[in-house]
Amino acid sequence: MNQISVCLSTRNPILFGSGTSARTGEELGRMGVTKALVVCDKGVKDAGIVEKILKSLQGAGIEYVIYDGVQPDPPDWSCEEAAELGRKEGVNGVVAVGGGSSLDTGKAARVLLTNPSPISNYYLAHEAVFPDEATMYPIIVIPTTAGTGSEATPGGVITDTTTKQKHNVPCASNLGIVDPELTLGLPLGVTSVTAADALCQAVEAYTSNKPNEISDIMCERAIELIGNCLPKVFENPNELEARKGVHLAATLSGLGLMGPFCHIPHEIGLIIGTLFDIPHGSACGATLPEALEFIAPALPEKVAHITKLLSGEDVYGKSHGEIGRAAYDSVCKLYEKISFPKLSEYVTREELLAAVPQIMDPYPFVHCPRELTAKDVTAILEKAYDR
Repeated sequence: MNQISVCLSTRNPILFGSGTSARTGEELGRMGVTKALVVCDKGVKDAGIVEKILKSLQGAGIEYVIYDGVQPDPPDWSCEEAAELGRKEGVNGVVAVGGGSSLDTGKAARVLLTNPSPISNYYLAHEAVFPDEATMYPIIVIPTTAGTGSEATPGGVITDTTTKQKHNVPCASNLGIVDPELTLGLPLGVTSVTAADALCQAVEAYTSNKPNEISDIMCERAIELIGNCLPKVFENPNELEARKGVHLAATLSGLGLMGPFCHIPHEIGLIIGTLFDIPHGSACGATLPEALEFIAPALPEKVAHITKLLSGEDVYGKSHGEIGRAAYDSVCKLYEKISFPKLSEYVTREELLAAVPQIMDPYPFVHCPRELTAKDVTAILEKAYDR
């Protein structure tokens, strides 16, 4: 019998377990939702995954309207479009189904259903206007990829199409439903880059200069699960227990970010991803081996432990250089097993290095355990490109 577990984080309750998505309608009914805005992309809809959720809503007597125009790295206009449909149809709840882009679009749409447009009003960087959570309708988020852990984080990342920058919009979810069965059939290419995103989040939070013991426990487990389970998914994509392990790792990586923050891979990834249209997981994962090698002198014990969790190799007590190289190799070997894409598939070397000034502007890497210069970033990018 499948085991179902409930995790209560500080803001986002999470229902985890095989088959839990069948409870979506029941949970919406508990929240008083009578008509829901279902947010997804066309790929998830065409794959029949959304149909499973719709049957659950129908069984609970909940009406719905579908917005299937989700875009990768969701642009501001698509969030406005989804919210406009929801307001027009008189919804009083949101269900976001899909990868991180769908979940982030759903969260932004939820904000705009009861708060004035544009979504740029609520970028955290502005620190001026916060949406009125007391008036917002309930939202359930259902991830179908094991990557961002957005079901566990109190916000979404939106791309401003005017400035070409990404911004966080505050929005917790009323419930995250994490059903590993929904990842069965997920293409291996998507599995690879989304899992790399989860691994980056766990590693970066674990090695942040603002760590905490609770976060460390979740991040350690996430890293271990990815090291053990992700290769098994690539050996047998339909092995549910392996898929479950990777999905749990993604959720834990999202929970692990609640306190510590990301640094080298994500801060570089956010810039090069936007500049060169590189998928988020690919952009962030691109520099993870080099980042671990770079920070090893600052956190040798933690980097050695990451190596042990990922590959089983014991490098505790060795020199900083040896630990850094072992950590680098452990990620590279994992990337080989999962056919992780190379930077050269997206951008030329010259274009990549030309982005260094934008990466360094205005004050990046404040959560990195070791200070970086533009020269350091250039060296990291050169090594990552040539790998």
